[in-house]
Parts: sequence; C-alpha cells; structure tokens
Amino acid sequence: MTATTADVWLPFPAEEIDGLPEGPNYLFWNGGPDFPADPADCAYYVVPYMQGPEVAQRPLASMTSVQVVQTLSAGIDHVEPGLPLLPAGVRLCNANGVHEASTAELALGLILASLRGIPGFVHGQDKEEWRSGFYPALADKSVLIVGYGSIGSAIEDRLAPFECARVARVARSARTTSRGPVHTLDDLPALLPEADIVILSTPLNPSTQGLVGTDFLAAMPDGALLVNVARGGVVDTKALLTELESGRLRAALDVTDPEPLPQGHPLWHAPNVLITPHVGGSTSAFEPRAKRLLAAQLTRFAAGEPLHNVVATSG
Repeated sequence: MTATTADVWLPFPAEEIDGLPEGPNYLFWNGGPDFPADPADCAYYVVPYMQGPEVAQRPLASMTSVQVVQTLSAGIDHVEPGLPLLPAGVRLCNANGVHEASTAELALGLILASLRGIPGFVHGQDKEEWRSGFYPALADKSVLIVGYGSIGSAIEDRLAPFECARVARVARSARTTSRGPVHTLDDLPALLPEADIVILSTPLNPSTQGLVGTDFLAAMPDGALLVNVARGGVVDTKALLTELESGRLRAALDVTDPEPLPQGHPLWHAPNVLITPHVGGSTSAFEPRAKRLLAAQLTRFAAGEPLHNVVATSG
C-alpha cells in the first residue's frame, strides 16, 4: 500500500477540507458504532475529536497497516495507552497549532472572570441584586505559567497588555526565550510563593500526573488563583478541595478529575471555584485550523515528506 492509494480515516467529510491531495481514499469516521471500512486497510487515522479514549483507541488493535495516528488535540493521553496495540514505527502526531488561540483565550477569560467576580454578578443578576464592591485586577499580579509550550506561550502573548508585574515560565527543560528564562519543574518550590496566579497548560504524562498536590498548593500564597486549562489529572482534586474549602485559595478549572465531573461531586459547590466543561479548544477557531493542519499533513504524507508534530513512535 502506498501513501497515495491508502485509506485515510477523517472525522470530517473529505469534501469539507480544502487542499487535500488527490490519491488517498478518504473515509469519514467520527466515532460511530460502525467503522467506514476494514481498519486493517487504514494507513492514516485521524482520531475523532473530544470523543474520549474508548472511541480513540477502539480501532487501533485492528489497524495492522497504519502508518500515522493523528490527534486533533494538543494532548495525546487519550491515545498513547493504545500505542502498544500498533505495529512498530507508527508515528503519533498531535495538533500543535490548532488550539493555542482558543485555549489561551479561555485562560484569560477564566482569570478575568474569577478575579473580577463575574460569577457572583451573574448570580446577582438572577436575583436582581446590585453587588457593587472592590475586586482584584489582573494588573500588577505575578503570574506563573506551568507548561510553557505553544499554548503557554500563546497565553503569555495575551497577558502582555494587562500590565502584569511579572510572568514566570516553567517547562520540562530550561531554556531562554525572547521574553526571559524558562525554568524547570525543580524550580517550582522557589517560584510558587511569588505567584498570585498559577496557570497550568502542561501535558498530562507521568511527570505531571498529580503534580499539583498538597505540597504544590501549600506553596502558593494566600488568596492565589489556580487556573487549569491542561488536564484534570495534573491536579490532586482532594488536595485542591481542602484548600478551596478553607478559603485560602481560589481556582478556575476547565478540566477536572474525574471528568466529566459527576453530579453530586463536592467540587461543584466548593467556594471560590469557577468550572467550565473542558471547552478550551471547542470554539469556532477549532475547525478551520484543524482542517488546515490535516490538509498540510496529508499533503506531506502523500508526497513521502516528513510530517510535523510527531510526538511519539510505536514499538
């Protein structure tokens, strides 16, 4: 099977994606119960977006000819456990470049809504109450971004006009950027006590699972705000609940653990928390960027050129 004659599974109808190369056999599958064809003939599998790990991994064991698995998310934690099911050498690509704008927008929205008391104003409007008062501003705050990849960088782009006192950056590896140094996770104990706002935009992997636990939260100063636009598993929910219920910290969460957050879970009604239902990337900006990524990747695939965004290889 060559790249130009291979089956390609897409979560969008092929006719809706401008710039796809001619040659591959494009098949539509967005997680429905029936596969569009024999998975054994699929060479390029684009994982349905936001359908969960069960859907993402369902065809993998039967994809004996697959060469590329492409996610439409920045994170790969919903697919990565299925890599051992694949033949050796399969490239796993993420959607770097697709979600930066939307996720960074939401991070800023969560910060501003939490600081300026927007949820309380909404509740006040429901009750016809005029809740005037004095609220914190983003200006003059010290911000720490934990997970300084493309999304973390996009968040800092949007922080720039808000007159923050300082922005510190943490990633897996230390480096220097045009904006300043990027620290490692080992530097967190020194950085956290100075952070009024901590933004999580790190991938979920063994080094970040439960990263934000009792010690991490205890190092944050009184009144600090934790913003999570990463993955719910980065935060120890029990430890966060303890801090929220004491009134010492605040949180704005687009992701939770467990997720979806079940009815009756104490996090729903914890004080000083704002929750959105994992909508960081689910905006009108997603689809055009996702389609441009697929057209570019598949053009490179059909031409036998190196792919972008390769984050793992099976076997």
